[in-house]
Amino acid sequence: MRIKRALMFTIVAALLLPGGMLTAQAPAPQTSGPEDAPRTVWYFYRVKWGAQERFLDLFQKNHYPVLKEQLGSRLVSIKTYVPTYHGDGRADWTFAVALTFKSTAALVQPIDEIAIARKLYEDFTIWQDEERERFELLDAHWDVPLNEVDLETRKSSEP
Repeated sequence: MRIKRALMFTIVAALLLPGGMLTAQAPAPQTSGPEDAPRTVWYFYRVKWGAQERFLDLFQKNHYPVLKEQLGSRLVSIKTYVPTYHGDGRADWTFAVALTFKSTAALVQPIDEIAIARKLYEDFTIWQDEERERFELLDAHWDVPLNEVDLETRKSSEP
């Protein structure tokens, strides 16, 4: 319970920081291909039971436009997914976002999403409140930067 409360406090504090103080940055990737090749990261969300539609509404209203603003400069695609059936696979996620970045440099480039939101939303306070609510609807969230494996060019480890 303390960990959950500490995590929520951290998220809320981050959302309330002035725009210049908060930047989102992906961890440095371990690349297996050219540095200028597109890079994909999957963002997984496990939404609390019964809150899926509200989470999707808030994501679509507040976070998706911030991501769309980065299309062309940093991102080349945004795709969102939900499982086909309840309990698919390990059932540890209920919503996923696949972001494809232009390159490794674009992936690790700091981005000030708060500044983007201030530009997009006339009432920034409402945006902050709704983003805080969106995170409160989560049981878990994790990011998975992916390295593509080209099986046509990969050298086998077998002798």
